[in-house]
Order: sequence, then C-alpha cells, then structure tokens
Amino acid sequence: MTRISFGTSGWRAIMSDDFTFANVKTCCQAIADYLQREKLAARGVVIGHDSRFMGESFAAECARVMAANGIPAYLCIRETPTPVIAREIISNQRAGGINITASHNPPTYNGIKFSPAWGGPALPATTSWIADRANELLAARQYREITLDQAREDGRLHACDPRPAYLEELKSKIDLEAIGRAGLKIAIDPLYGTSRGYLDQVLRNAAREINVIHDWRDPYFGGRRPEPAADNLAELVQAVRSGNADLGLATDGDADRFGIIDRGGEFIEANIFLALVADYLLSERSWEGGLARSVATTHLLDRVARHHGRRLYETPVGFKFIGELLTQDAIVMGGEESAGLTIKGHVPEKDGILACLLAAEMVARRGKSLGEQRDDLFARVGPLYSRRLNLRLNDELSRKIREVLAEPHASIGSFKVEEINKTDGVKFLLGADRWLLIRLSGTEPVARLYAEAPTAAELNDLISAGRRQFFNQ
Repeated sequence: MTRISFGTSGWRAIMSDDFTFANVKTCCQAIADYLQREKLAARGVVIGHDSRFMGESFAAECARVMAANGIPAYLCIRETPTPVIAREIISNQRAGGINITASHNPPTYNGIKFSPAWGGPALPATTSWIADRANELLAARQYREITLDQAREDGRLHACDPRPAYLEELKSKIDLEAIGRAGLKIAIDPLYGTSRGYLDQVLRNAAREINVIHDWRDPYFGGRRPEPAADNLAELVQAVRSGNADLGLATDGDADRFGIIDRGGEFIEANIFLALVADYLLSERSWEGGLARSVATTHLLDRVARHHGRRLYETPVGFKFIGELLTQDAIVMGGEESAGLTIKGHVPEKDGILACLLAAEMVARRGKSLGEQRDDLFARVGPLYSRRLNLRLNDELSRKIREVLAEPHASIGSFKVEEINKTDGVKFLLGADRWLLIRLSGTEPVARLYAEAPTAAELNDLISAGRRQFFNQ
C-alpha cells in the first residue's frame, strides 16, 4: 500500500505509480486539515508547479481540494521556481504554498513541496503531522474537491503571476550596474526548468551578451535528471568555451539549486562557491551576522567564519533548518553542498537564480574569475577539497549499512577518529578539517558518502577507505 512520506524537501514518488491524482489530492487534503488546525486557512495558499509532465494538471487538482475546504487557492499561471513561490507567500502573507515538483529528481518522478507561512521549507514537526494525516486518509481516499468553475464562482480560485514582483525585488539584492559596467559575457542553461524567463531576463538588461541554451519546456529534461551537476552541464561548458564567456550559469528543475561554470569551462564545486559567496558578502558588503551550513557541507565555511570573526552554525541536512536561522536574523548566508544558498534579507529558501546572479556580481566587482578568487581564498584560509558519492541501495544493503554504522570505529583507514557527530547520519571527524560522513537519503534509495581533506591525495585515500570499510567496495 502507498505511504506518503516527506523527506528533506517534501514528498517525492514515481508518476503513475505512487504519484497519482488520488494520492496527490489526499496529501493536499492533509495540508488543508493542517492549515485549518493552525487557523490559517482564510489567508489562502499559493500553488505552483515545475515543468514536469502534467504539472499544471496536478496543481489544478490541489486548487480544487483547497477550494473545497474553504481555502482560497492562488494558482500560478505558468511553471514557477520554488524561491519565487516562497517570496509570494511572504509578501502577501499567505498561509503557505504548495509546489508540484520533484526538483532535481529524474523526469519519471514528481512531488509536493509544502512551505508554511514563514516561506521556508516546512519543519519536521509540520511535515510529520501532514504525512500522518495523509496516511490516515489514504485507505478511504478521503478528500474534498469541487470543480474549478465552482471554485471561481465561489471566489476561492485566483490566477497568480508572482514573476514581475520577484524580478523587481532582485534589483535590490544584486548589483546589476556593476555587472553592466564589467561587460560580462554569460552563458545560461535553465535545464528546461522553471528559471526560463527569470535568470535570462535579469541578465539581458545587465550583461553585455548572453547565450541561453535549453530554454524551452521539456518534461523529459533532455532525457536526464535536471540537476546542475558537472556531468549534466557539458553543453553549457561548450557554450562557455565556444563563446569565450566569463561565466556559465545553470539552475535545476525548480530553480532552487545552482551550477556554475567558470571562464574557460571549469565547473566550480558548490562547496567552493558557497565559501566564495560567504567571503564576498562579509568582505565587500560588510554585513553583520554569522554563517550556516549543513553537517554535510564544507568546513571552508568554518574557516571563512573564523577569518572574519563570525559565528558558524551547523544544522542537519535540509534547508528548512538554515531557513529558520535566516528568519531569526542570525546569519548573513546559509548554504548546503547540494548547491543551495540564500542570503540575509532574502527568502528563507534556497534560490538558484539568486546564486547565479551573485556569481556574476562577484566576477564583475572583483574583476577576477571564480578560479582566481578561489586561489585567493585558499591563500588566506588554507585549501580544502571535498567530494560526495551517491551509492545505490536496496533494502538489504540499507540494513547492512545501518548495522555497520552502529559499530564502534576507531579509525577510517589510516585516519584516526577524533570525534563522532550524529547530527544527521554519522560523521567521523579526523582532525585538521578531515572528515567523512555517511547518511541515507530521505528522498531516494541511496546512501551518500561525503568526505573532505586538506589535499586532493588525502581526499582520495579517505574516500577509498570509507568505501572499503562501510560498503565493502
């Protein structure tokens, strides 16, 4: 029997298998029940979708359920990025938002992200309540619905276009004049996703020249998962090289993640980029506040924080925890190694569009490539090299890994274990900013192995030792 379970970024499932109209409506009924329980229903819900197959149809079904429960539905008129929905929730004081998206997952997947009234990803207490309620309702398919026509007649269905206000707000967050003065040439790859008409539109009015690829809707994302990782950006690399561009900028399916290609075609790892942005904001903008990272994210951020005399907050994996710190005005920037970041004064949700624009601003204002800025940062705080591996699992392998992780470990290969951190998964701290973390994904049947070390050679040794010790590989 299907069970609805929320991971770090919502509920995700394979379409026509578990992700069906009936199950989506049941999940939405649980969200409606939650909003009524919290006495927020009258404020209404923003509903959007990404560019996956039948996204607008699933979003419309959500609107029918909300309207049937007396909750006004503000239905986005086109595919909409997750951070744009977050801004719409906050600026119009809505009760929350529902986005039909599976983010960077393969095109066979779809999902539901629920954002509560504060605009960030829902915290575990909220998603647990919604999942429990949805699973109570599943057996009997207990959900209310009315037709879209009836919802309109009742004044509970409204068309929503959050794009203009979001684009206008970006002007106060990014130094577009500096980008214009620098005369940058930029290649853009939205990976067929929701940032089409957002990132390119902003840069058309600032950069000297832009070249956009994959800027049409393709529910199959070119036959790949819409993740702006190095192995998915070969065409963007080619566009940067052939056009002699200063930067290549990419976003994932719902535009909350970024991918950055430097001058000459070098892929800039997310961990490196996060550290560069943090150092830039503290140096160039002189903002007050700390930095936040997930337990799986680079300790370069720790070094940047120490260099500037700021506090570093470590959170479990899941941007919800970083978003919560942002709402408390505790941090200048928060980031995750999975290519998510946000900054002070912005939405408490990761924003790939903002991240890409910050890359352009940094290159424009500093007059250096990101690779050159990385070398400068390493000279000041010392180098660190990191990597993540995704290892596919079945139920038996998952059980064995849990058993192995529960055993005591005095060393990982030749590296002595100095401390064990169980904030999220099991993280072995090995001294001199060396560490290895193993955690099971909340959204896919994979184990994630993360590692970091001061040299590339030590990083390779650490990863090899971790694979042998925990995965028998």
